[in-house]
Amino acid sequence: MAQIKTIGVLTSGGDAPGMNAAVRAVTRTAIYNGFRVMGIKRGYYGLVFNEIEEFTSKSVSNIIQQGGTILKTARCKEFTTPEGRKAAYENMKAAGIDALVVIGGDGSLSGARIFAEEYDIPIVGLPGTIDNDLGGTDRTIGYDTALNTIVEAVDKIRDTATSHERLFFVEVMGHMAGYLALNSAIASGAEAAIIPEMETEIDQLADLINRGFRKSKSSAIVLVAENPETGGAMGLAQRIKEEFPEYDARVTILGHLQRGGSPTAADRILASRMGAQAITALGEGQRNVMIGIKNGELIYVPFSKATCHSRTIDHEGIDIVKMLSI
Repeated sequence: MAQIKTIGVLTSGGDAPGMNAAVRAVTRTAIYNGFRVMGIKRGYYGLVFNEIEEFTSKSVSNIIQQGGTILKTARCKEFTTPEGRKAAYENMKAAGIDALVVIGGDGSLSGARIFAEEYDIPIVGLPGTIDNDLGGTDRTIGYDTALNTIVEAVDKIRDTATSHERLFFVEVMGHMAGYLALNSAIASGAEAAIIPEMETEIDQLADLINRGFRKSKSSAIVLVAENPETGGAMGLAQRIKEEFPEYDARVTILGHLQRGGSPTAADRILASRMGAQAITALGEGQRNVMIGIKNGELIYVPFSKATCHSRTIDHEGIDIVKMLSI
């Protein structure tokens, strides 16, 4: 640890509410412990193209309540090449950066793992993604805020669905994971959640129709996880038109609305705890790990486990949606 004097911090991939709280915690905890901090703009792009500046405590003032990320974020094809990563390493060393804190999702942490292995760099990751799809952690930064945003939107859609006696498919993000769809369905009192994890087990649309929800209700809300293989909500609406023409179906795709907004208290607290723990982890000599949370306790998760896509959906949650929607 004696050789680490300067820590770089970046946000990468899709933005998530709470990223700024994490940047703030990393910066101020590092400074409190005697380190210099360098903010890297636009994720790995900023490393490759040398968009690096020193951060002070003032640099992160008044940002804990802001959505998005003050460091900006961008995709970087160059970083996926050995030449790009070499340029990133050279810029990092020229700036005096000895270790990195990377805040992002699956792709960001996969890039961090490769970079760390190639150049023997101490890197600690923070799970910043609304999808909640990383292994080894119960929650990710931004998930709670996105969930609340979805529920607020569905509550409003419910009003028009009831007025017009329609079946509404509401598509939410998730990057092929159904956590947002399932839990927002429970929280909003939706009639069903159609998620990728259940595709191989059952025809979810047919199951919904066959349950005869129209016997007790004149309208319905169905939460749908984005899924390019099935066409998501638009694909389901087309099936309704062809197979069940007696139903008047509508589609709402919430899209990037889910990423924005001021983070909830839960996300601010989680990001602050994880950001501070990232500096502690570097002090303990940890590398190639993500800070996760299990049963309220912060833990270290190897990058290989965090990005292995081994999380399974909670079938109890699926049963709850069915039971409570009768």
